[in-house]
Amino acid sequence: MEIEQQLWLGEPLERHAITGKLSGPAALVLVFGGTAQLAATRFEALRDAFPAAAIVGCSTAGEIFGTSVFDGALTTTAVRFADTVVKLAKTRVDQPEQSLAAGVELARQLPRAGLAHVLVLSDGLHVNGTDLVEGLRQELPENVAVTGGLSGDGTEFKRTLVIADGPAATGAIAAVGFYGGRLRVGYGSLGGWDPFGPDRLVTRSRDNVLFELDGQSALALYKRYLGEHAAGLPATGLLFPLELHAVAGSKEPGLVRTILSVNEEEQSMTFAGDVPEGVYARLMKANFDRLIEGASGAAEATRAPLGGAAAELAVLISCVGRKLVLKQRVEEEVESVREVLGDGTMLTGFYSYGEISPAVPLAKCELHNQTMTITTFAEVPESIA
Repeated sequence: MEIEQQLWLGEPLERHAITGKLSGPAALVLVFGGTAQLAATRFEALRDAFPAAAIVGCSTAGEIFGTSVFDGALTTTAVRFADTVVKLAKTRVDQPEQSLAAGVELARQLPRAGLAHVLVLSDGLHVNGTDLVEGLRQELPENVAVTGGLSGDGTEFKRTLVIADGPAATGAIAAVGFYGGRLRVGYGSLGGWDPFGPDRLVTRSRDNVLFELDGQSALALYKRYLGEHAAGLPATGLLFPLELHAVAGSKEPGLVRTILSVNEEEQSMTFAGDVPEGVYARLMKANFDRLIEGASGAAEATRAPLGGAAAELAVLISCVGRKLVLKQRVEEEVESVREVLGDGTMLTGFYSYGEISPAVPLAKCELHNQTMTITTFAEVPESIA
């Protein structure tokens, strides 16, 4: 596997750094950038630079290049595989209700024979991530894991974009299928948030829209907890996600959900994933050290599936809420990943509105919020494969 990364900064964008070099045409190019930067990028220029590649990417709430984190940059990561083939599936949605069907359609576009892994990049505002993942799970073989994330728009929550072998567009979803017996893929997803306050029963919701907790207005209750932070919703809600459990008082890690928008008229909150009626929700708050430990723990979890092979490429997708909490310490979570994976691994990725991954190997794929999710890739020698 050969990898070449480029970093573009400024207005207009100019190439600031380049790492690695390809000896031939790339098979896959990952493009991550700020919303304005991605919208201004001419896809024709990308296609001219990488004529044979599947080109996919998305807008972000921060770009990861090595162990550095940027805002309003553009990164490209071009990959030339030794013996791995990639195939691209793409679709689009106009309404969140179309997300399940979109997942099914993406899975059906990817040939099953030899499929080893699927990487998904999705619109972050018009897609119900829970339904998208469920649609993919329904159609993909059980042994094929899905990782990826929902595109971001900083803290604006106005427009997210996806590149799927064409100009950046809203409502788009790209799924990359990886095929080859020499490819090894690892993945891990951990949070590091601490719960506080009582468990509250979700008494009225619709998919990813929450109306009531314990029979009370969820938004009013949430604002009461946030205090002075309530005026900054929905952005300040990223600092206080919800953790969902099937049983009250559970000590096991639950699914974490973060706010995308609020509706004052309906007194509702819309989350990046479903908040089903009948589950219990509790608020969470940040613990700086545990957030960084979560990132290194996610990196550690990616190692076992590689079977002793060293990760050559790592795609890091971390939640925008973590970035807002960590602030000037945000690069520490990326550096902690470097410490686990080593200097030989190329790091790329972005800060997202939702992360897609099984929580642990062999578990079913889920939509997560407020996690660091890492996907690692390595190609092993033919004699080992």
